[in-house]
Amino acid sequence: IKLRVLGKAKAESEQFEEQFWSGIDLDKLYQEVAQDEDAEGLSRIFKSGYREYARQLKGKTQSHLSALDMVTRSMRVALSREEGRQENGLSFLATVGSTAPYIGLFGTVWGIMNSFMALSDSTANTLSAVAPGIAEALIATAIGLFAAIPAVIAYNRFSDDVERLVTRYDNFVEEFTTLLQRHASERQ
Repeated sequence: IKLRVLGKAKAESEQFEEQFWSGIDLDKLYQEVAQDEDAEGLSRIFKSGYREYARQLKGKTQSHLSALDMVTRSMRVALSREEGRQENGLSFLATVGSTAPYIGLFGTVWGIMNSFMALSDSTANTLSAVAPGIAEALIATAIGLFAAIPAVIAYNRFSDDVERLVTRYDNFVEEFTTLLQRHASERQ
């Protein structure tokens, strides 16, 4: 599921950036984005920033610098929300990856304890007395590793994907702010 969510976010970001940098009128782009209830990622960040920019232009009560600061803050809040949405579920993978080996270790200790108890109850110290407990121990270790290794791999992969996506969002905020600063200074 996480792979699909991140893939969708990346594809939507690419599509939005292509549209944004195509030279389309920003008012028209805003109208398109505002109508899309399912917009996420860069579209939401743009929508938040452009809405605040339009609000600041209508108000004309502040300097351009503080107006742009309000726009940047608005986009940063939207970026933070998007980051939270993208990071959703990663803590579960981290928890599984970090606790599963300990659960496996607990099973290993339990299996070895069973082996020693079976050995103490047995009159003949043979492999058949300790084998079931050792088997339990190895199975518990394998299950712990079987859960931990894929979880850690997935966590690292998804964390890297989220970090790259958030960097892309952050770069857009800076680029869009620069574009708005240029636009504001041309209006003066």
